[in-house]
Amino acid sequence: MSAVMAQPQQADIEVIGRVEGQSEVLTPAALQFLAGLHQRFEPQRQARLKARRERQSFFDGGGLTDFREDTRAIRTGDWKVAPLPQALLDRRVEITGPVDPKMVINALNSGAKVYMADFEDSTSPTWPNLIAGQRALIGAVRGTLEFTAPGTPEHPGKHYALRPFEEQAVLMVRPRGWHLDEKHLRVDGTPISGSLFDLGLFAFHNAHVLAGKDRGPYFYIPKLQSMEEAQLWNDVLDDIERELGLPSGQLKVTVLIETLPAVFEMDEILHALRTRIAGLNCGRWDYVFSYIKTFRSHRDKVLPERAQVTMTQPFLKAYSELLIQTCHKRGAHAMGGMAAQIPISGDEEANEAALAKVRADKLREVTAGHDGTWVAHPALIPLAMQIFDERMPTPNQRHVLREDVWVTRDDLIKPSLGTISRAGFENNVEVCVRYLAAWLDGNGCVPIHWLMEDAATAEIARTQLWQWLHSEGLHLDDGTPVDFALLERAFLNLPSRLGDTSRMPGASRINEAIGVLDRLTHADTLEDFLTLPGYARLD
Repeated sequence: MSAVMAQPQQADIEVIGRVEGQSEVLTPAALQFLAGLHQRFEPQRQARLKARRERQSFFDGGGLTDFREDTRAIRTGDWKVAPLPQALLDRRVEITGPVDPKMVINALNSGAKVYMADFEDSTSPTWPNLIAGQRALIGAVRGTLEFTAPGTPEHPGKHYALRPFEEQAVLMVRPRGWHLDEKHLRVDGTPISGSLFDLGLFAFHNAHVLAGKDRGPYFYIPKLQSMEEAQLWNDVLDDIERELGLPSGQLKVTVLIETLPAVFEMDEILHALRTRIAGLNCGRWDYVFSYIKTFRSHRDKVLPERAQVTMTQPFLKAYSELLIQTCHKRGAHAMGGMAAQIPISGDEEANEAALAKVRADKLREVTAGHDGTWVAHPALIPLAMQIFDERMPTPNQRHVLREDVWVTRDDLIKPSLGTISRAGFENNVEVCVRYLAAWLDGNGCVPIHWLMEDAATAEIARTQLWQWLHSEGLHLDDGTPVDFALLERAFLNLPSRLGDTSRMPGASRINEAIGVLDRLTHADTLEDFLTLPGYARLD
């Protein structure tokens, strides 16, 4: 093990806000641990965010993403990642969701191979949500987590408890991305990184317990754009292992390839994390969002409405197959993407149509060579499990090398053909408003039209609206110009589309969400993330 790093200077730590259970989570030792991470890594984080801005300026000036010449030796070299731990050899179905106690219990009990506890896109990062989520995971790791739903003396609420450890899904945790701050914890007058807060706090409380159970800890890393960002994560994880007295490489990660720049650096990202990486994941919805954002100034890269941008589109098929080939060449897992459908009660025909889409998507993934897939709802686990069981009798498909795949730069950036319908335009407005309203109200995972929407799908809706409205000469498929008059009509029609909002998540913040979306779509420059201006409005 490497020598222990020098202790940081005495930190000025300020916690803003107080909620139930906070003192159990933010102990003096935990705060000092987080402060040390901040002092050692905040300058590097800011340098990487600056590099993102500079790279985006290049794209805005007409530049295109491409494979890097300075890392060719990594791509052509003969190397593999470290052996995978036993608990992560079979990941054929993973369920994802927020970190409230009920969700944590249900997901760990769901029958999925893995549960990704999500502090990122499916959690609204209010202070109560974050503290409650950390408390729930501490209880889950120790096997003590229970939850009783609200009820009455006559009708007591349902009680939830964990199954025995050996029957639970393997726990993985996804922190927020490098771009997000945690404003409730300031170190030396500066907000700590949301990434370091989420992952660092979880590791501080749970790493030794999980290591003792041969369960990692394991993490999903989101929103990476370069090998340098992956290297920063590796440095952070090395540091955490030293500070906590864990063996080198104990903390394992899977990286979501969900930005367009990252798809050109998959070998490099695997290499930067080669002592601890278990795989890459096709974060398809964020990937589409990133494609739009990266090429926001490219009139020839405008995508059609979201429903037409499926994984069978050539540029997304190329992305998926290159990820499989790259991962399996290096001995890592290639995880498939999310099925966002949820069961449709009371309409058997519509429900079967939704399940048919899931079935086709999962069959495509397992046939292509993916080692596993994601679902958003427990009811989809048996369907996804059946498809992978039938087509993947082995724990994974790392032996499927996909040497037939040949993907070029142009294959990865060629936009999909299609149209923009009035229904597609208005659906983007509705999804973005409804999701943002719920998110502002503390709910980051919202069912809309029988799809489980999170920040990624809301971002597609928002960025598509901005790009359509700021690209001259676009028309709907009925010939109507795509302009701000069309947006205004969509806002005016929204109440009739929404109907009775009394039981809608975030109903009290609908007008606020409309105002935010209106300002973001009128802005001359596309905002990088919806959650950045949104976060300023949280508690």
